[in-house]
Parts: sequence; C-alpha cells; structure tokens
Amino acid sequence: MPKAVHVTFLGGLGEIGRNCAAIEVEGKILLIDCGLMFPDADMLGVDLVLPDFTWLLERRDNIVGCIVTHGHEDHHGGLSFLLRDASFPLIGSALSLALARNRIEEAGLLDRTEMIPVTDRERLSIGPFDLEFVPVTHSVPHALGVAIHTPQGTILHSGDFKLDLTPVDGRLTDLAAIGAIAEDEGIRLLLADSTNADQHGHSRSETTVGKVLYDLFHAHEGRRIITTCFASHIHRIQQIADAAIAYDRVVATLGLSMKKNVRLAREMGLLRIPDSHLRDIDDVGDLPPGKVCVISTGSQGEPMSALALMADKRSKFIQLDEDDTVILSSHPIPGNEMNVSKVIDGLMRLGVQVVHSGLEDVHATGHAKADELKTYHSIAKPQWFIPVHGEYKHMVHHAQLARTMGLAEDHILLCEDGDRVQISDDGVRKVDRVPAGYLYVDGLGIGDVGHGVLRDRKVLAEEGVVVVIAAVDVDAGAVVMGPEIITRGWVHADEAEDMLDECRQVVGQELKEALADDAKADLEAYARVVRKTTGKFVSDRTRRRPMIVPLVVEA
Repeated sequence: MPKAVHVTFLGGLGEIGRNCAAIEVEGKILLIDCGLMFPDADMLGVDLVLPDFTWLLERRDNIVGCIVTHGHEDHHGGLSFLLRDASFPLIGSALSLALARNRIEEAGLLDRTEMIPVTDRERLSIGPFDLEFVPVTHSVPHALGVAIHTPQGTILHSGDFKLDLTPVDGRLTDLAAIGAIAEDEGIRLLLADSTNADQHGHSRSETTVGKVLYDLFHAHEGRRIITTCFASHIHRIQQIADAAIAYDRVVATLGLSMKKNVRLAREMGLLRIPDSHLRDIDDVGDLPPGKVCVISTGSQGEPMSALALMADKRSKFIQLDEDDTVILSSHPIPGNEMNVSKVIDGLMRLGVQVVHSGLEDVHATGHAKADELKTYHSIAKPQWFIPVHGEYKHMVHHAQLARTMGLAEDHILLCEDGDRVQISDDGVRKVDRVPAGYLYVDGLGIGDVGHGVLRDRKVLAEEGVVVVIAAVDVDAGAVVMGPEIITRGWVHADEAEDMLDECRQVVGQELKEALADDAKADLEAYARVVRKTTGKFVSDRTRRRPMIVPLVVEA
C-alpha cells in the first residue's frame, strides 16, 4: 500500500503574496515557491511580510529543494530569509533563478544554495520526487507549472498562468502536456491559480498592449515619454522599446531593478534592444524630448521609487514638466491604489499628461480569468482540487468553477494558510494545522515585530501618546515631583494648558491617595494607578484613547 503524501500550505491562500507550499514524500520536503508579501497600509513600519518558517525550520534537514515557478518576488522573495537558517537547492527556469539570485546574493547567501536550471518539459528527480515541468504563459517569461509524480498519484501545480494564444515570445501554456499527463496516469490533485477566478471571460493577450503603446507613441510625438511597468515584465519592456524604436526614440532605464533586469534579459537573449537605441539615463537630458523614452520603476506608486521621486520633484535624473507624458503600463495591486493615485496627482500638478489603465488598455493581466480556468480544468480533469494563490473570495469562486466543470463537491477542498492535507488511498483530506501567521520584516530585523507592536504603532499614529512622569517617596507616602505630562499627537500643549493642568491635579490626587494607603505597594502598582487615572481623564474629556505611558520612579 503506497504511503500517504502530505501538502502543507504556509502562504498564498487568503492573500496575494507569501506563496509557499510544502510537499512531503517519504519524510522529505519539496517546497513550491517561497515568496514575500508587501505590507498593507495598517502594517505601520513593516517593510515586508514573510511566511512563518517555524514548521519548516524544525524540519530543515528534510528539505530537498525549492521549485521557483517564476520570477516574481511574491514567489521567491522569501528565500533570502529562509536560507539564513536552512540550506537547499533551487529549481526553476534560468530566468527565474537569475531573478531569485539577486536578493539571495544581496543577502550574502549564495553559498547556502545551488541553482538547478530546468527547461520546458524537462523531467527531473530530486530526492523521492519525480518532477515534470510544464511551460506556462505569465507576465514574466519562462514561468512554469510542475507535475509532481508521487506514490499517491500526480500533483499538478499550475503556477501563475494565463491562456494567451498570441504571447510576445510565442511560448504558450502547454495544454497538450497537461492533457497527456491527465490521459496517462491522471491528475490526482490539482493546485491552481485563483487570482482572477471572479472575473468573467478571457484575459487579453499581452500583444494587444503593444498595439495600444504604438498608438500612444504616435499620439504623443514630439513629447518626452516616461513609461512605468514591473521590472520583471520583460515582454512589456520589449513592447515599450519596440514602440519607442519605431518612432526613432532612444530608450533609457530608470530605477536599479529596471536597469539590472534589462541588462540580464538582454544577456540571456530574452530582450532585444539594439545598442544604437539604448542610452544611459545621464545621457538623455540634452536630447530633444521627442527622441527620448524612459522606462522606469514605480508603477505601484512606491514612495521612494523612481516615478514617485519624479512626481515629487526630487529625482536627480529627470525633471518633469508640461512637455512630458507618463504612461503607467500596469494596474494597481490591491492595497496600492492610494499610492498610485497620489503619484498621478503629483504628476498632474506638474502639468504632465498621464495615461493609465483607467484611460487606455495599457495593461493586460498575467492571470487566467474564469473561462480560461474552465478550459484548464476540462483538460486536466483532476480527481481532487484545491484552489490556491488568491484572496479567500478568489478561491471560493474557483471552487465554484470546478463544480461547474463537473467535479464533485466532496472532492474540492477550500484550504487556508496553515492547513496540512493528506493524500492517501482513502482520498484527500485536511489532517492538521501548522503555524502560518505573518512574519514581519522591519528594517534589518526579522520576526521581531508582533501584532502587539503593530497595534501600538496604530494607536500612536491615530491617537497619539501621553507620558506621565512622577517621583515618589514610598516610605513617606508622598509625591516628591510631578506629575508632569508630556503629550505628542493627542492635544497641542499650548492650546490645552488648562486641561493638562486639570489632568495633573486629578492624577496627582489619585497617586497621593494610593501612597497614603497603609499597605505599601511597589512602583508598578503606582504606575497602574497613574495609567488608569490618566486614561479615564483623557477619554472623558476628549473621547480619544492615546497610548498612556506612566513613569513612576522612587526619589
């Protein structure tokens, strides 16, 4: 009887980002991706969010490798943190590994891993895992799905994909390969991208964006054009460059990641920009505006990105004015809408003409929509299905699509981060939970910011802080100094002096009464009196709840 196989979800189920799943065969672990997530607006001071690696690190010696399905950071950005405490090889297309390598190299961890490049349709064995790599079309070249042939049948992970019939590089999602696996041994369990499951129809082909870009370059002849897109979107960069060259413009990159990725893609033969049309950003300032196209980072309105600095007139390379056109060839990731809107507003204040996806079709999604997902299911014909990669609502919609395609209700599992699934002769079922909370990266630290710290930061940001300082003589039962009140973000001291004086009197009186009590208490007890009294006073007078910090010392 074949041994059970387990799938443990550590991220990517219920959010966009942190994608990470662990497949276990014969006690060995194969990771599918290890990504990061960018923080929500209420995660104050947090730079990145990672999967909780606790469960993995307890089994670090059993990890045989990690498949990098494609070159987006929400699928590989966590590796530069996990590799601090574990060591294992990475498997993926040459481009995916090169993009993942950047962060790992910056962290000085290249000696902790080995890069194993694979090609389309290649079959590879690592540990007890028999892997087959399926080419898929996405918004970064050379993305892969993976079929994992296990003692309990084949697990197919779709990777991020769309069914683009006219991709820029001609590399299609290989439905024939998926169909062959389905007809041969069958697909026991399908794990598939759910990001656009709630959107009807088909996604637009990436090549349609190129046509729109050509038209925009024609409409804005004589003006300097600055375009933004994801630095990993090599196909979009190619189409921007093609449109620029067609109108006899030179191309310059702006932003470190854009410059590095363009150089990498050209070296790998994935990006074709002639040397005659490529310029350094320092060399385009004296050229006529109509001869220049800048391809920049900052499409998501990141505060310190190249585009944000231009909008704020702080760029040392480009000063924008009414003779410039900015094309945002992207769509805001959920949660980034406010940042993008702020940047657009700043650009328009400078007189810049701005084109974005709300005005023109300058972006095409990299994720399959509902009809594409139904096509995928009709070919894969899985026995069991777990939707992955998406917010919970996306996964619910994907489950509904699977039912529409004839999969039985009891063969569809809706899972969340932390769920551990067992595949056995009896079927597929949830069997356990593992730690799968958010691991916050704050500056150079990792994991030292908990929910309590974020809660405190939110209070400080929204309500302010009140610090109450007093010195006491416990033996004499007297307040020797204070209480003094220092406030930031609650009320302006100069305008509320009378209220602060009243607060001092109220808190001082309560502290004196506590000190006069025959049962002598410790300083912490007196600090609790100060905190409680101050908090009640502040709430009664202003209906606000700032952070109260009592500091009671013995004189």
